[in-house]
Amino acid sequence: MSTAARPNVSAVEAMYQFVLWLVPVLDGMPRSQKFLLGDRIQTTAMDVLDHLIEAAYSRERAALLRHANLGLEKLRFWMRMSKDLKLIDFKRYEHAARCIDDVGRQVGGWLKSNRPAGTTTPDAGADHAPPT
Repeated sequence: MSTAARPNVSAVEAMYQFVLWLVPVLDGMPRSQKFLLGDRIQTTAMDVLDHLIEAAYSRERAALLRHANLGLEKLRFWMRMSKDLKLIDFKRYEHAARCIDDVGRQVGGWLKSNRPAGTTTPDAGADHAPPT
């Protein structure tokens, strides 16, 4: 399958680059958290990458992309916790947050572009009163 047939492969590449950056950062965590919080962050990041790779090669990608989005949200919280516990410095936290947000925007756009024409999100139109 060509890159043109998989227009959102950039989300996969962005997540791959984030994981490449993340692994050595987590290796630098104190031993007391490296094998708990560090492993959880790394496993979640790799799960997100797995979901994105699978979505790139699947016709049924919506569920995979939703799982990736959930994993990204977990990463946001765990990276913030790592910063708050002073396990990573602010500069690294800031970089991680930017990378996660970038992947999240790409995944959101990918989800939106794969929605069948004429469908909306479940809460679309919630601001409008039903016809009487």
